[in-house]
Amino acid sequence: MRKVNASLLRHGRIATRLGKPRSYTTEATEPTVKVTTLPNKIRVATEATPGHFSSVGLYVDAGSRYEWPEVSGASHFLDRMAFKSTRTRTDEEMSTAVHSLGGQIMCSSSRESIMYQSSHFHQATPLALSLIADTVLNPSFHPEEIEAQRDAAFYEVREIRTKPDMILPEILHNVAYSEKGLGNPLLCPEDRINLIDELTLRTTMQEWYRPERMVIAGAGMHHEELVELTDKFFSSLKSPTIPQSTNSRTNANNPTIPTHLLNSSTPSVAKSLTRAASYLFPNTTGSPAIPKSPTSTYTGGHHFVHDPKAEFNHLYVAYEGVGIHDDDIYALATMQVLLGGGGSFSAGGPGKGMYSRLYTHILNHYPQIDHCASFHHIYTDSSLFGLFASFLPAASGLRGGNTPGQILPHLVHQLSLLLYTAIPSVELNRAKNQLKSSLMMALESRAVEVEDLGRQILVHGRKVPISEMTDKIDEVDGHSIRKVAARIFGPDSGSKPTVVSMGHEDTGSFNEVFRKYGLAAGN
Repeated sequence: MRKVNASLLRHGRIATRLGKPRSYTTEATEPTVKVTTLPNKIRVATEATPGHFSSVGLYVDAGSRYEWPEVSGASHFLDRMAFKSTRTRTDEEMSTAVHSLGGQIMCSSSRESIMYQSSHFHQATPLALSLIADTVLNPSFHPEEIEAQRDAAFYEVREIRTKPDMILPEILHNVAYSEKGLGNPLLCPEDRINLIDELTLRTTMQEWYRPERMVIAGAGMHHEELVELTDKFFSSLKSPTIPQSTNSRTNANNPTIPTHLLNSSTPSVAKSLTRAASYLFPNTTGSPAIPKSPTSTYTGGHHFVHDPKAEFNHLYVAYEGVGIHDDDIYALATMQVLLGGGGSFSAGGPGKGMYSRLYTHILNHYPQIDHCASFHHIYTDSSLFGLFASFLPAASGLRGGNTPGQILPHLVHQLSLLLYTAIPSVELNRAKNQLKSSLMMALESRAVEVEDLGRQILVHGRKVPISEMTDKIDEVDGHSIRKVAARIFGPDSGSKPTVVSMGHEDTGSFNEVFRKYGLAAGN
């Protein structure tokens, strides 16, 4: 790894390769983290941690929640088109450079971000960042390459539709947010796949890929080195003069828990799909119109997917939780660990969550239930908190089969216990310790560490120390659990559940079940 001459560093200034001094704003948000803002407003963050490998990534405030109807599916295709041919590299040259890294490089799109990330040997950092910059600033978007990704997208959509554990969280979001904002699909809708073209991709990049919506994060290299490399590859990136969409995040300085705090135990659709700068994209006649203020409003609702050949019935119950900037996020995350759950068979002992409520109260008592777990999908201004179960259907003729209407009361009852009964201190402390340990163990991974750093800087402008998060978790007590439960799904909360079922039968009339157990049932 090439060292930057210390004599070049004076009062927050660094000399570029051209010898012309440039001004930067650098701050240390915690002892091991430094953040520098370049003149074009792109932020560079590093965390000083030892190791044999380096990781670097570009994190963009973009994703499917920001799509409007005319560009629906663009995030999926931007993911698929990463590290293809550019204006400076052919597809073969890009592939050769990627393989020469000696590590791994990938792109992944989600609802609220698109990331380009590489893990590699220390000396490969300049090459990794140059590849990321090239695929973002200079994409070719050749028609034949887009056509190839259309075929892949059709295959992915059809494959995921056959996997309930992957498609049902998508349907849940669609229903909960009325197919807008956070309810937009992660995958390109089938009827949109053939409509995605170069103009669509460049239009979305023009709107999203602005330096003020980008963070470069790294671990395993000197901060000054990454600043110099970012300046070399990204300094020409400028924001267009058109007004920025108001859907960009605004709570940049509000400290909170990282977005990966407690993702659902269900595999992420975005992760399963893992595999052009604004100033280069002038407004083009015929470009899809960009809405000024896309919104994402939770509505709740119900949806049934009839599948008479399914091995299991599947039932999801969710309420809208709090956003990532809300202090109650820690109590809600603790509630998810408290409920826990998993498969009917799980290798391991208590450390794997075998003492969680869904294991002890449901999975250990009802053998017909194959899987039962809590989930919590966290976003900047909202979240989805709830439970799901997969179980033998009554219509299958197998002994012990159930209908969704018979299983629903068991799930609702577990939520009501959080609202109306005291939580034993031993049980609460166990959940809090599990939450803290899961955070700490996740950050042992270099790739997770740099992703966490990039996302935190992107979301709220600083790296929240793990000690600050654990202190917030320690503050959670039985009273705060019941208070947050009342806020999220209490009868006076004004909330409305989202219920999604798939399989042989539907839930039937479910509002009375929620009312019977004292939970919000909506209208």
